[in-house]
Amino acid sequence: MIDLNRHGNVFLLTMNDGENRWNTTFTRAFAEALDEVEKSEGPAALVTSSASEKFFSNGLDLEWRASEGEHRGGDRAVFGGEFMGLMGRLICLPIPSVCAINGHAFGAGFMLALCHDVRLMRSDRGYACANEVEIGMVIPDAELALFRHKIPMNAFFETVQLARRWTGPDALDAGIVQQVEPLDNLLDAAMARAEELSRLGANRAVYGRMKERIFGENSALDGPHGAAHVLKNVHGH
Repeated sequence: MIDLNRHGNVFLLTMNDGENRWNTTFTRAFAEALDEVEKSEGPAALVTSSASEKFFSNGLDLEWRASEGEHRGGDRAVFGGEFMGLMGRLICLPIPSVCAINGHAFGAGFMLALCHDVRLMRSDRGYACANEVEIGMVIPDAELALFRHKIPMNAFFETVQLARRWTGPDALDAGIVQQVEPLDNLLDAAMARAEELSRLGANRAVYGRMKERIFGENSALDGPHGAAHVLKNVHGH
């Protein structure tokens, strides 16, 4: 379901469950892999990818959610809190994180990609899309907050309200991903970028604290005052 290997300073997390749809079992397996990553010391970075060439992650496991009784997807009642908590944990992971989007990333799969520090996407096929409106769902506040922080404003409305399907080149132009590569070079490029950034993971306290200041409680980006006011009042003047 989730494979985790280390190559030098880079942890490679590979989702290996078909379309990699999200349910409680999948969420917990991913969380266990992050436990192993966070136990490490010294320079490190994370790369997340998929074993499938068609799907990076095809979103919520809708069949599981609609079913009743025992299911390999696990406890339905706890999923929302556990999944959102995992995304919050990933966005503040105290080492650099790189996502190799090698196939479709829909809904929860798109969220997963956005929770990484750097995103590379396949250039020739595959879409990134928040398709909740298309399937009759209202996007939760937590997901909207993620999109607002990670997607440039010119692309935000098209993403959350119009359910635009972003190709790799279009996502690059919009600033949603930082790099596009052909499939046969995508993972190598992501690993190289992660190795380059891994030095920043040597100081987990600082790297993680910076993310908390950007994305956490009382985020510097969401304060009530403009930059000029904050700058002028650093020392209480």
